[in-house]
Amino acid sequence: MSNAHSTTTGITSSQQPKRGHVAAIALMCGAVTVFAMLDATAKYLVEAHAFPVGQVVWVRFAANALLTIVLLWPRGLRKMAKSSKPLHQLARSSLLVVTTAFNFAAVKYLQLDQTVTIFFLTPLLVAALAGPILGEWVGWRRLLAILTGFIGVILVTRPGFGGIHWAVMYSFAATACYALYSIYTRYLSQHDSAEVNLFYTPIAGTLLAAPLAIGVWVWPSDAFTWILFAWTGITATFGHWLMILSLKYAPAPVVAPFVYVGLISMSGLGYVVFGDVPTLWTLAGGAVVVSSGLYLLYRERHEKG
Repeated sequence: MSNAHSTTTGITSSQQPKRGHVAAIALMCGAVTVFAMLDATAKYLVEAHAFPVGQVVWVRFAANALLTIVLLWPRGLRKMAKSSKPLHQLARSSLLVVTTAFNFAAVKYLQLDQTVTIFFLTPLLVAALAGPILGEWVGWRRLLAILTGFIGVILVTRPGFGGIHWAVMYSFAATACYALYSIYTRYLSQHDSAEVNLFYTPIAGTLLAAPLAIGVWVWPSDAFTWILFAWTGITATFGHWLMILSLKYAPAPVVAPFVYVGLISMSGLGYVVFGDVPTLWTLAGGAVVVSSGLYLLYRERHEKG
């Protein structure tokens, strides 16, 4: 990840980073909003139209792969396909496929605001798992933030109060797999370029997700449904592209807190499309999880090591 150049013609070095950061923040907010559209579309397909989760997962990766090939073609696909760790790239992509499958299964039964709140545990899990996997251990303050985040999720799921749905296990599984995917991405960033990682994810994902669609395929009966399927690939591609651009213009600690805008976009789409109103438990738990994540980012930014 690299920052924008600090100077340009007519702009001082002190002005450029601020302007670049504003653009990066806007791009990150756009990315999480587009990802909310992806989840809302998947929920509509698997809940309202009862399409198999495996089929929606495969189409999402296949459409994403097609668009990625078109976008990367001018830069040379053969160059993008050269990875120093191809087997690791497949393993990393398989984690994203499993993440997507669990997430799409979760949104079939849960409200979007619930799934995204649980998913916000990802940076906390990454911090917790980075120690045993990467040797990047956290201090007691960060550990306390991680535990507090889990308390927030307990508020959302309300175990023991009759409000927990068994499908939250899908969300927890998706979050755990995505945390491992994020750690794998950090590892591969030391060996392959961002373009190579971007290329392998949808291509390998299409191949790995194919078995999920075989045997359960249901042909869409109208053009609108085909458009919705294509939209899953478009939003996946566009969302990742906006996120990459965001990290190009500002470092991760600057833009990472704005990932939590997804709670607003998810809740809004959940209400507009499905009539779901966030409960007070979800809002309270979301506030705790977001606060824990923001504190963790603060510690990462101001204290190295």
